[in-house]
Amino acid sequence: MSGLVGAPIDRVDGRLKVTGAATYSAEVQVPGLVYGVMVLSTVASGSVARVDADAARKAPGVIEVMTSANAPRVDTKGTGGGDRTLMALQDDTVRYDRQPVAVVVADTFERAVDAASLVRVRYVRAPAATSFEREPDYQPQSALGADRHKGDAQAALAQAAVKIDQTYVVPAEHHNPMEPHATVAHWEGDRLTVYDATQGIMQARRKLAAAFGVPETNVRVISKFIGGGFGGKGSLWPHAVLAAMAAKLVDRPVKIVLSRPQMFGSVGFRPHTMQRVALGAARDGRLTSIIHQSSAQTSVFDEFIAGTGMLSTVLYGTPNLLVTHRLRKLNAATPTFMRAPGEACGSFALESAMDELAYATGIDPVQLRLINDTNTDAEGRPFSSRSLRECLRVAAERFGWSRRDPRPASMRDGRLLVGLGMAAATYPTHRSAAAALVQVRADGSVVVRSSGVDIGTGAYTVFTQVAAEQLGLPVERVTMELGDSTYPNAPNAGGSQLTASAGSAIKLAALDARAKLLALAGGNAALLRGGPEAIAALVQRAGVAAVEGTSDAKPGEEQKTFAQHAFGAQFVEVRVDADLGTVRVVRFVNAFACGRILNEKTAKSQYLGGAVWGIGMALLEHTRFDERSGRIMNANLAEYLVPVNADVPAVESIIVPEDDPHVNELGVKGIGEIGIVGAAAAVANAVYHATGKRVRDLPITPEKLLA
Repeated sequence: MSGLVGAPIDRVDGRLKVTGAATYSAEVQVPGLVYGVMVLSTVASGSVARVDADAARKAPGVIEVMTSANAPRVDTKGTGGGDRTLMALQDDTVRYDRQPVAVVVADTFERAVDAASLVRVRYVRAPAATSFEREPDYQPQSALGADRHKGDAQAALAQAAVKIDQTYVVPAEHHNPMEPHATVAHWEGDRLTVYDATQGIMQARRKLAAAFGVPETNVRVISKFIGGGFGGKGSLWPHAVLAAMAAKLVDRPVKIVLSRPQMFGSVGFRPHTMQRVALGAARDGRLTSIIHQSSAQTSVFDEFIAGTGMLSTVLYGTPNLLVTHRLRKLNAATPTFMRAPGEACGSFALESAMDELAYATGIDPVQLRLINDTNTDAEGRPFSSRSLRECLRVAAERFGWSRRDPRPASMRDGRLLVGLGMAAATYPTHRSAAAALVQVRADGSVVVRSSGVDIGTGAYTVFTQVAAEQLGLPVERVTMELGDSTYPNAPNAGGSQLTASAGSAIKLAALDARAKLLALAGGNAALLRGGPEAIAALVQRAGVAAVEGTSDAKPGEEQKTFAQHAFGAQFVEVRVDADLGTVRVVRFVNAFACGRILNEKTAKSQYLGGAVWGIGMALLEHTRFDERSGRIMNANLAEYLVPVNADVPAVESIIVPEDDPHVNELGVKGIGEIGIVGAAAAVANAVYHATGKRVRDLPITPEKLLA
């Protein structure tokens, strides 16, 4: 049925979720299930001298206490591709606050929690690297760690008529999805089944198989529903391996569900990042030099790099460019992906600097970005499509940018200062190899399978739309099955790549099934337009249970030929109480060009989520480490602040139409992450316009405005 793709249909999994019928990993029940609770370290560096678990072992219902002394031996080294080296009771060394040092297993969750509180751990403390400012930079060995050079950026900066050279800081932030991490692990001989709150089914299977030394075919990973991931569930974490270890140790299925404070332990976070951005420009605003140098934290035992400066190779044109990435080792857990991991942080720095350049040159911030628009990236590749100018135009018009008095602290609403700010956005279009299966059954129904995971973004819905449209059937006749490693391969639901990857495979598999149906119809396409009954009759006449379409879809040379990116623009209005230093975002308008949109409703939901997160990043979020101990001091939702309804105005998101024939079979660009890119910078720029005070270290708190 034509017109299904793009239509704002309701989520096909919506009823399951609102009625409680959707089963999340923490809710899975299997026969003989017992419960594990982790005991976490209270020091950031040292070793475990003794685990006194006698009282815990004597507590009612306790089955076992697993420590490094009795834990099964597993391989927990990182193997690349986003893997982490996991601290899973393989030695007595403590490397970060809240590292697992024991697991208590009991017959009920409550008894496991109680017994875990009885475990006493003695440590031999060691000096800890806890201060980002005191640790030296080093250059990582990964591809992202390579410096990017074009021309001579340092010389061009020295000769520039106008210069901006500032440092911008984004603190560590934690994901805090509504659903905590959770795993149920069940062994049957040497075969392992794991229900895990993960964004990456196949990656989790590979890591678990490597950890336990079994073939990947012996591991099944299931993740049907996710209550928020945002990158934090994109990797396999210690608790998942520990659940499988405990299940092997006690020979029963084990469930581990993290508490909220434990969510600040071994499951990653956005790293503390310090960025120097130096811009050189001519008097007319044309950039002659961009220098974007980033330093970010990583752990003492592992390496994570987000590519914070990479958007500076894409967003604006300049003859001279230098982008570098450095890391600093700290006694903290390994950071991980967090919604637009490099671009969210990098855009705060670059787009704040561009705003400062606008004031230095006297050029309107929107016009400055238009002046520096470009048709190629830093490597000289043309963009497969680029609609930044249109995003800036439509968002500025809808927002009413023309009413802005350019002078800082010049606009008021009674006693409140009014500020208008904006920023540009970009995010790369990723795609990985994926496969799909489409079964057209004898009753006229269709089942589509992919191992991809719907992390709440609407994958169940848009994939249903894609298959239904290709087969000419209503969406009600299509059942989308996701989140099982026995289904065809799909990449992680991360990097805004799942729809482009698995969606392309589903389209091709549906076309393959349609071609086989057409062959059964003797080439009479009219028979396929007869609806479910006609298609059911074709399958029945063939004497088969189902006609199957399959596909293997993968990127081609287009990724080398073209620079592939989505673009957008963010516009924000704030009210600032000059006496109290409080900031309220009162209006938010954004516009994005992300290729073909598969569902207008779910797309705008993603853009809204990005705006909300951008407000939190700009004004609230900050994981606080005590530099004396390395301990996180606000590991709860009472003191780690996130936006609530009262903090968020109505967000108006504009979809800018864009046709890109190069990116993939669907013509889509990922939308899950671009919504936050530039959002924090737009808020910060609005605050500067309102107050004349430039805050370069997030979050923008009252004490910084009142200083």
